[in-house]
Amino acid sequence: MSIPDESSPWHYPVLLKETLEYLAIRPDGVYVDMTAGLGGHLGAIAERLMNGMAIGCDRDAESLEIAKRNTAAYGERIRFHHGAFSTLDQALAANGVAEVDGMVADLGVSRYQLASAERGFSLMVDGPLDMRMNRGETETAADLVNFLPEKALADLIYQLGDERRSRRIARAIVRGRPIHTTGRLAQVIEQAVPRTSKIHPATQAFMALRLQVNQELVELEQLLRNGPERLKSGGRFVVLTFMSTEDRIVKQAFQSLARAHRATILTKHVVRPSETEVKENPASRSAKLRCLERN
Repeated sequence: MSIPDESSPWHYPVLLKETLEYLAIRPDGVYVDMTAGLGGHLGAIAERLMNGMAIGCDRDAESLEIAKRNTAAYGERIRFHHGAFSTLDQALAANGVAEVDGMVADLGVSRYQLASAERGFSLMVDGPLDMRMNRGETETAADLVNFLPEKALADLIYQLGDERRSRRIARAIVRGRPIHTTGRLAQVIEQAVPRTSKIHPATQAFMALRLQVNQELVELEQLLRNGPERLKSGGRFVVLTFMSTEDRIVKQAFQSLARAHRATILTKHVVRPSETEVKENPASRSAKLRCLERN
C-alpha cells in the first residue's frame, strides 16, 4: 500500500485557517496537537514557531510515522509522542513541559485510515474487521461482532451509533456469525435494514463499533478534564468534532468550565467550514470547531 504525503488528497487538514487563528500562535510558545494524524495541523503550527515547540501525539503509530516524514522540515521544533488522549501528562513530562500555550484535537478519522482496507475502518473497502487505531491493543471490532450477546450488541449500536434499528441489526449479526470482514458485516446489515437513502444502512453501526473498540468517548472526556488544566493563563484549546455525540460532550465540558470562571468560550457559535472548503474536501462538511481560553 502506498503511503500518502503532503501532496496527497488524503492530506487535507480540516478548518486549518480557523484553527490557526483561534490558537493565536506565539513564535516562542509550546503547542500540542493531540491528533497529529498525517501532520497537517502540526506542520502548520510548527511553521509559525521560531524558538517554540510543537508536540505531536497520536495513538496510531503508522500515522505518526507519516507525520514525522511530512513535517521533517521543521526538525527540532516538533517532538512526537505515541499515545492516546489519556497519556497527555506523559507526553508533556517527556518533553520537560508543565503547561502549554495551546492545544488542538481533531476528532475525525483520517482518510488514510479509512482508505486502508487492512485497518478495517470503512464499509466501502473490504478488509479484516479490525478498527483499532492503536494496533497494539487487543480487542477488535470482530471480537465485539462475534462474541457480544445480542442485547449488549444492540445496546452498543443504539447508544454509541444513535441507531434506532439496533435490535434488528444485532439480531441479523448474531444470525450471520461468524463475521470477519467489513464487507460481510455491511452486507449482513444492509440485508436486515435495506437502504432508504444515500447513506449506507451500516454507517451508524460501524461508527458505534469504532467508538467502542477505541474507547473514544472515554478518552475524549479524559482529555476535556485534563487538557484545560495543562493550559497556561491565556492558553487556548481548539477541538474539531464530526459527530453530534462528540460535539455535545465538548460543548457541555466547555460550558462547565465557563460557568466555573476557569475559562472563556471564544466560539459563541460553532465554526463550520466554508463552502469553498467543503467543495474541495467534502469530508469536512460535518466539521465543527469550538475554542476556549484559560482564565
